[in-house]
This record gives sequence, structure tokens and C-alpha cells, in this order.
Amino acid sequence: MTHVENVRTSQLLAAAAPPAAPVGDPAMLGLPTFIAGAVALGLTLTGYVPAASQGAAIPIILLATGIGTMAATGWAMRLAQSAVAAVFGIFSGFWLSYAFLLLGLGHNWYGVAPTDITHTVALFVISWMVVIGTLTLATLALPWAYTLLFSLVELALAFVLAGTLHPSTTLTHLGGYAVFAFAAVGLYMFFGAAQTATGGSALPLGRPVIKH
Repeated sequence: MTHVENVRTSQLLAAAAPPAAPVGDPAMLGLPTFIAGAVALGLTLTGYVPAASQGAAIPIILLATGIGTMAATGWAMRLAQSAVAAVFGIFSGFWLSYAFLLLGLGHNWYGVAPTDITHTVALFVISWMVVIGTLTLATLALPWAYTLLFSLVELALAFVLAGTLHPSTTLTHLGGYAVFAFAAVGLYMFFGAAQTATGGSALPLGRPVIKH
């Protein structure tokens, strides 16, 4: 076989080879935007801003966290990372719907009577408690840091629900502290992802609660 034929054969084989799979880590976008929204929510729940001004967190929650986690969902889908896409997609839905809950109730978009606002907020929280609780159980085979993160989100929702149905500053503040706790776990996970992305060593995330 001549040199020209060898080159031609190599070109044909290269053209026939499947394209390289895309690489990347959606957590590099999803986690920091998630953390920003969590910190804003935690500050709101713990009284850094007055209860009547809870809309102060909306710009971060809507335009950074909601859209950021949505973008991370699309990135994970592009990489065929179904579990990662599901996690970021679920939290994108949570943050976006929370922003629109506050906006809608604050501007009476939904026609909810003032006497029904408490149970409207409770409806929102209960719905997401069901989803996050199921996510927690479904991902017990992941490293323990994920189980801790989702469990703290569920705990925060439980405190907020209790503080909504039985108005209590203490319960609301406890919900805020739980939010800070899951933000801290998310920050640890983000730092580990950033370490890996920049050529460093990954941080340990713990063993799975359940091993398949």
C-alpha cells in the first residue's frame, strides 16, 4: 500500500470514528448559583430583612439560582447525566416556583384571598417536601454528602411549614439555620468540584448510605 493510500485510509477511519463524548461538570455552575439562593433565603428567614420584605431575595433566587440551576440541568442533559439533570432540574423548579409564589402573592396575580395565603404557602411547601423527600430516598446510593444535603433541605422545609401553619419566629429562624446548613454542604461540594476542575484533588463526599 502506497503512502497516499495509507493517508487516505487513515482519513476514512477518522471520519468513520464516533465523535468524542463531551466532557464537563454541571455542578460548577449549578452549585454556586444554588448556594447564592440558599444564602439569600436563609438571611430572609432568620430576619436579616423584615418579614414584610421577603421579596428582597427574589432577584437572586429568580435570576441567578433559578436560571443558573436550569442551565446546569441543560448542561447535564447534554452530557447524558440523567441523575445530575434530575437533581438540578428539581431544584430549578423549586427556586423558580418559589420566586413566582412570592411575586404572585405580593401582587395578587393568582386571586388568592388574604385569608387563604397561609394555606397557599403551606400547599407550596408540602408539595416540595414530597418531591425532595422522595429524591432523598431515591439517591441513598449516592455519596453521603448528597443525602445530607437533601435531608437538610427537607428539614428546612419542615420548619418553614410548621412556622407557616403555627406562626412562630423561632420555627422560621430554625428553618433559616437549616438553609444555612445545606448551603454549607453545597459550598463544600462546590469547592471539591472546583478543585477537580482546576487540576486539584477531589474532596471526599462520604460513602453511600445504601450500596447496590
